[in-house]
Amino acid sequence: MEDNFLSSMGKRIFELRKEFRFSQEELAEKTDTTKQTIARAEKGLQELSAGKIISIANVLGVSTDYLLKGERIDSDQMILDKRIRNLDNDDYNFLADTVNRFIDLYEKKHNIK
Repeated sequence: MEDNFLSSMGKRIFELRKEFRFSQEELAEKTDTTKQTIARAEKGLQELSAGKIISIANVLGVSTDYLLKGERIDSDQMILDKRIRNLDNDDYNFLADTVNRFIDLYEKKHNIK
């Protein structure tokens, strides 16, 4: 496989793992693999089987398309929607306020309205 492809996918795995605050050991355990496999995949040094890619995507709450190509698809939105729906009211309100502030700043920065 192309080095750039592997390193790009590895970077996405690394970033998502950090967002979830998983260690490499924790992600390996949750995906029935080894810490070494996760470490080598994150560095773009190891190809992953289709089964491992699916397992990692499921644990990290993204589609395989996002892991493989970096492209968000409808299922990514559905995964995010499901996670948001599981928040209690206070956390949901905090998230909504944060997102609205971010969008306001983004629109101001890019002169969008």
